[in-house]
Formats: sequence, structure tokens, C-alpha cells
Amino acid sequence: MSTHAGYKGPADCPGVIPVFPLPGALLLPRGQMPLNIFEPRYLAMIDDALRTDRIIGMIQPDVEAGASPMTPKLFRVGCAGRITQFAETGDGRYLISLTGVARFRVESELAVTTRYRRCQVSYDDFALDFEPRAGEEAVNREGVLKALKDFVEVNDLKVDWAGIDEAPNEALVNALCMMSPFGAREKQAMLEAPDLKTRAEVLIAVTEMELVRGSGSEPTLQ
Repeated sequence: MSTHAGYKGPADCPGVIPVFPLPGALLLPRGQMPLNIFEPRYLAMIDDALRTDRIIGMIQPDVEAGASPMTPKLFRVGCAGRITQFAETGDGRYLISLTGVARFRVESELAVTTRYRRCQVSYDDFALDFEPRAGEEAVNREGVLKALKDFVEVNDLKVDWAGIDEAPNEALVNALCMMSPFGAREKQAMLEAPDLKTRAEVLIAVTEMELVRGSGSEPTLQ
């Protein structure tokens, strides 16, 4: 999935964006994230986004850092997504799909009159995000597939292997990261990886650690 044609670099993206703090939610460039919106403050956020540039910043709350549940502290890096699908349900919910544009770094949070939060952000550290399939040739695809196969086997999951075999490295790595069942810290590490190669390495390492924990294995002394 390609990024919307209007976004070719950091300068094309809005510097102030609404942010949607959601634990465990990982959006990556060109990835697709479906969302079921029902809280009034986020319904208002979607309404406002649809009236402007349709950009929403997905970011994880840093729960371990404290603050109140209603205004948790945020991780410093998130990913901007553009609303590319929208439907309204009969009971007042919005069903939307975001397509990842680029990662951003939070520079400051603004004082707002809206019920949702807004941040001043910069995309300069993530200029590579605007280049589809950048760095694919450096990805250890065999390692990614081995980790996936081991995880699937242990957890007795069903996978569309034909689709996986056809997927380019960027789509494969990013989709597996986004769908992974790991915790907020692990997902944040995947998000903040500087390039696709490193993100694949983080995915492999986290998967392998999870498999070791699941097996109950402990290191043995030689």
C-alpha cells in the first residue's frame, strides 16, 4: 500500500496534529489500521480531521511514566495516519481505516480547548518513511519467516502462507509488527527502529524471547 501521493516528505505533513493515545496500537508507514471509534472526544476528533487534512497521530501512552488515566504521558514517537476509509454505524460509532504516512517525534503538547489532545510534531528524523520499500534488500527475510513459523507452530495459529510468500519485505515486516501480540515497550521498539532492517531484527528478537518465555526454558549452566 503506497502513501497518499500528497505526502512526499516531512515538509508536506502538518506540524500540529490530533493524537490518539492507544496502548498496543502500532501504525507504520503504508500500513493499514482499522479503528472502531465510540468515545465522544474521539468522535469529535474524527469529525475535525475529516474537515481538514484527515491526519491522525497514533501514539502509545507511556503508562509506566505515570500521569492520570485520562491524560497519560505519551511516548515521544508515534505515526501519522490518514483516514482512507470511513463508515458510520447506526449506533453512533465510526469505523475508520488509517493508512500510515510517516512517523513523527512529539516536540510539545499544546494547550487545547478540544476534548482530544493535539501535539506539535516533527517528521525530520524519519524522512526515509516517505520512500516506499526503502532498505528492503537488507532485511533478513529468512530470519523473519523462521521466527514467524516457530511462533505459529507453538501457538497453533493459522496463517496465509501464500500471501506471506508474495509480500514484499516492507509489507511483510510492517504487517507482522502491527499484528504482533507483544506489549507496549516491544511495539515501541519496533516503531522507533531506525530502518526496516533493524525493525525486522527487533521483531525476530522479541518473537524469540517470547517463545523462550512460553516454553518455560531457563538458561542452563555449563
